[in-house]
Amino acid sequence: MKRRTFAQLAAFALAAGLAGPAFAQDTLKVGAVAPKTGPLAGGANVSYWPNVKLWVEDVNARGGLSVGGKQMKLEVIEYDDQTNPGETIKAVQRLAEQDKADIILPPYSTGLNLASAPIYARYGIPMITSTATTDKAEELSKQFPNVFISLGGAQGIAKGVVEAMSQLKDKGEIGNKIAMVNVADAFGIELAGVAKPAFLAAGFQIVYETSYPLGSQDLSPVMKAAKAAAPDAFVAFSYPADTFALTEQAIVEDLQVGAFYTAVGTAFPGYGARFGAAINGVLGVGGVHADGEAFKAYAARHEAVTGAKPDYWASAMVYSTFQVLEQSIEAVGLDRAAITAHIKANSFDTVIGPLAFDANNNNPSFWTVGQWQGGVFKGVASTGREGAVPVEKKSAWK
Repeated sequence: MKRRTFAQLAAFALAAGLAGPAFAQDTLKVGAVAPKTGPLAGGANVSYWPNVKLWVEDVNARGGLSVGGKQMKLEVIEYDDQTNPGETIKAVQRLAEQDKADIILPPYSTGLNLASAPIYARYGIPMITSTATTDKAEELSKQFPNVFISLGGAQGIAKGVVEAMSQLKDKGEIGNKIAMVNVADAFGIELAGVAKPAFLAAGFQIVYETSYPLGSQDLSPVMKAAKAAAPDAFVAFSYPADTFALTEQAIVEDLQVGAFYTAVGTAFPGYGARFGAAINGVLGVGGVHADGEAFKAYAARHEAVTGAKPDYWASAMVYSTFQVLEQSIEAVGLDRAAITAHIKANSFDTVIGPLAFDANNNNPSFWTVGQWQGGVFKGVASTGREGAVPVEKKSAWK
């Protein structure tokens, strides 16, 4: 299940073959492990793997990373963990012990990051997570000081959702009845557990709630039951496959609500392509400063290199965490403890703007809610990012 990618090294390999060892190119081995198969493969293939390719392409196009005065290009070793925590752990071990990887990138998703944190700690590998959301940052940092959380925690995300819904309620555009569902894994369980009391404290009534297993194929019973509860708003803490399935079922059942929120996958370009104008006003987790020049430039480069558009949330964060890693390596070299210390002590220039970590290894400034407006998923709520636009009532499905 391993694939080696030598971005822009073909000419150098040819030169080495023709001219002898004097032209051999020094390389850094970069390990990457994430789903290519299994329930989370769709999300990883949008947010994670294209940014691995883009980052390697960008770094190697500049001549590689400067390590101790030497330019070193990147060689990627990829593993498919099949959306299986046990496979993630085994792949990290192989990368560290057999492949002798110099760098091992964090995996994809909250659950796989939390499951593999102990193995990254065992090897002292800096773990700048880019697709994990959890309120356990302080607990994790005490146990594993090499772990960093970039997408924020459940408290911040849930607060953003409640605030967006409250704005609509205060304007009289929705009532106070909410149907809330979640995928039954670490991500969905934690967010639902935080969101429910927050909604109740804000004056909302939960008229329907349920969870469903990761990888569920048929979510029509969930949507039928939600519609039967006659909610004013629908909230799902979902992963990509169920985000698409729940939206499709909402259209089939003609669930008419003033606010419709689904989580991971809502920000995917494929979501907009799949449902078109029907999703105008749909809310989702994350967001970006979609009109900002930095994101536009990154998105154009992403599409040029990978052939696909980035999503409007995690994609740019994934790439940004790679930028944090590269800047730290160029500053202190490949010593893992030194890299971890450098990340804790500094702020970094990235495609999403300045990125820094507080004492709990948790970035204090991140997007929480975005909304499809005019064919673009724009940030409407954050914990300090610039570029938010006002939230709007969901229009009728078309």
